[in-house]
Amino acid sequence: MELLYKSTRGGESQVTASRAILQGLAGDGGLFVPERIPKLTAGFRELSGMSYQETAYEVMKLFLTDFTEEELKHCIRSAYDEKFDTEVIAPLAKVGGAYYLELFHGATIAFKDMALSILPYLMTTAAKKNQISNEIVILTATSGDTGKAALAGFADVPSTRIIVFYPKDGVSPVQEKQMVTQKGDNTLVVGIRGNFDDAQSGVKKLFGDQELAEELSRAGFQFSSANSINIGRLVPQIVYYVHAYARLLENGELKEGEKMNVVVPTGNFGNILAAYYAKQMGLPVGKLICASNDNKVLYDFFRTGTYDRNRPFILTASPSMDILISSNLERLLYRIAGEDAGKTAELMGLLGTEGVYEITGDMRDRLADFCGYYATEKETEEVIGRIYEDSGYVMDTHTAVAACAFEKYRADTADDTRTVIASTASPYKFTRSVMEVIDGEACGGMSDFELIDELSRISGTKIPNAIEEIRTAPVRHKTVCETHEMKQVVRTFLGVE
Repeated sequence: MELLYKSTRGGESQVTASRAILQGLAGDGGLFVPERIPKLTAGFRELSGMSYQETAYEVMKLFLTDFTEEELKHCIRSAYDEKFDTEVIAPLAKVGGAYYLELFHGATIAFKDMALSILPYLMTTAAKKNQISNEIVILTATSGDTGKAALAGFADVPSTRIIVFYPKDGVSPVQEKQMVTQKGDNTLVVGIRGNFDDAQSGVKKLFGDQELAEELSRAGFQFSSANSINIGRLVPQIVYYVHAYARLLENGELKEGEKMNVVVPTGNFGNILAAYYAKQMGLPVGKLICASNDNKVLYDFFRTGTYDRNRPFILTASPSMDILISSNLERLLYRIAGEDAGKTAELMGLLGTEGVYEITGDMRDRLADFCGYYATEKETEEVIGRIYEDSGYVMDTHTAVAACAFEKYRADTADDTRTVIASTASPYKFTRSVMEVIDGEACGGMSDFELIDELSRISGTKIPNAIEEIRTAPVRHKTVCETHEMKQVVRTFLGVE
């Protein structure tokens, strides 16, 4: 049965999955959502015997119905291969009463690899299916991880180009080095003088610029997105929650049908939305615990029903969560508004003009699956240190925010449901922040790469290839611009003058 897509703001409907992936953003500025959430067809016992790749097919075939079995399996095989440093792709580590779903075993050691390893294959397949002759220009804003994962996925992919904008002073040194050393003649990395929200708003503005779209079309180009606003990013993320449940069932940690809770360190809301979609598909998920850092706009939203981005933007040690405009929340708003596109468009309009909106009482009632917690910088550090002391397990700053949220939730509720924590990045990506907690004295005179070597020694873990590759790599991307210069940067890179 074919599953089609529509815009959260009502301007487009009856769009195939491949077309939605190609467009990235709907023409009215909304996000594509499926006309219905499909139900899982494979039983949980059946799923518990499947590999990650087999699980991916079982989930994704339900959403990407205009892809043939051969096409989809090719995309999955090409994505989840030796680029990952473990055959299980997304292992679970049992630590301190929770199960850490390690989503950082891909090429760029962050959870974005889970979806961005497959997106280039989905997109190039979609282009062929839709007889697209233009070159596809991937336009992406990043708070640190999406950028490198997208660059790695699309580098030198024929008939594509990729431009990544990141906040110049808002990512970790390792994140920046990963991006600015990226190879590939079709890649461009640009530092923005501003924060992630500035970069994201700038990219959305470029997507909505009809004059620019027509100019690029005449030159043989069209935009698409690798951000989680693209449904081709979101669907693959559903897979790992289904896979995690199947593994817990296989290992006897859960009984069939028993619920699991999920904790997700959250910035743009895509990762936790994928868990929500998994629940809507029939996965036995209890609470969805949304973990925020000091930029706690989502925590406040779940507590009050008011979303208010009018607040100071705080740079933290978990920069991928330093976000005040969580784009994927729009998909949840559409759902809890009873799929009322007019209401969704109204709320998003208020966010754009006033910076604040309040949802109705009925909408709040439909948020019962969610709860929000946040961790301060001090609490994040304490969790990293305590869990390392207790177990020897080293986690990055974002995962620590989620671990802190889990502890607070359990203290508040005494809920002893088995809990999966999304571990979204390798500690090697944020080595200085992690090492300052574990061994502050060693940090004083050490360079970032000396600290990486020290982290490897004390944790007994191998330094990931993603880190070794950038140790001596030359900087290839040096462009820095103001947000109002983004359009010209794009035109120059594409040779459209």
